[in-house]
Amino acid sequence: MRDKNKVIVGVSCGDINGIGLEVLINSFTTEKLFDRCVPVLYVPVKTMKSYLRALKIKDFDLHIIKNPKDALMYKMNIIDFAAKDNQLSLGKSTKFAAQIAVDSLSLGVSDLKKNLTDLLLTLPVNKHNISLAKKDFVGHTEFLSKQFDNQKNLMILCGQDLKIATVTNHVAISNISGLISKSIIDEKISILYQTLRMDFLISKPKIAVLSLNPHSGDNGLIGYEDDQIIKPVIVSWFNSGHEVYGPYSADAFFGSKKYKNFDAVLGMYHDQSLIPFKTICFGEGVNYTAGLSAIRVSPDHGVAYDIAGKGLANSQSLVYSLLFSLELFNNRSLYLKNLLKTKVKQ
Repeated sequence: MRDKNKVIVGVSCGDINGIGLEVLINSFTTEKLFDRCVPVLYVPVKTMKSYLRALKIKDFDLHIIKNPKDALMYKMNIIDFAAKDNQLSLGKSTKFAAQIAVDSLSLGVSDLKKNLTDLLLTLPVNKHNISLAKKDFVGHTEFLSKQFDNQKNLMILCGQDLKIATVTNHVAISNISGLISKSIIDEKISILYQTLRMDFLISKPKIAVLSLNPHSGDNGLIGYEDDQIIKPVIVSWFNSGHEVYGPYSADAFFGSKKYKNFDAVLGMYHDQSLIPFKTICFGEGVNYTAGLSAIRVSPDHGVAYDIAGKGLANSQSLVYSLLFSLELFNNRSLYLKNLLKTKVKQ
């Protein structure tokens, strides 16, 4: 039987030819994670068994179920689904692997929306590979947003020393400036602020906002966006009694380690946020989709085709992601419980 106090973690299998399943298996084998949660993995059973054989892993207990409510403790619970081809091609991008990744993610999100699982851990995918099966797939964040009725969301990269979010996600550099507006900056600050309060239990968050242009635009010499778009929103938040500061030039901000003085940082675009994050927190990082009514996390690495199946993959980021997600789930539950108590008293 399952302990009702244990969190049910849905897991999408990602690219079966990458390292996702490998780090998942290793994590639950070595880190005693079965003591912390009940995993439900969405993957064809034949594929999972092929992976275990490829890694020469024995005695890894699989429990086949049709519904997460039937999940057992201390088992890797598997929700099976049909696939046209279960053949592994470790280290290679294949259309069959892409379709399995899409189907797994779709099933995982569906059960999450139905509250059959408590949170979702997504294993890495190859975006180009996924496009072979789903042409409009840009990334997990965008997919989750669409599946949750386009709820406003925010991609936050979380590590022990840094939490950093992005205003824009997977878009071309040439398009970024046109996507920066007062309304979108205000929206992202709002999501970040509320997330820090609800999911991290920080009562009065302190947030730094990065500039778009080098040297914060240098008083308009290198672009107008920082003075005319970003700064007025920051001033509005600050004047309303919130600790929101900036815009800071990214190079000096990280070079001087100012990020250590803030609870979180908001960057303008993907690489502006991801480069310092992976420099500072690589191997322990978590990709968190904030703003949704449910919790979704992912490790900070990709499919790593070059080392797939070779026993070289590091499981640290996945372990950290899982433990981090459990902390978020508990924090959010406590926050909402206290919020309900406050409303009842009123």
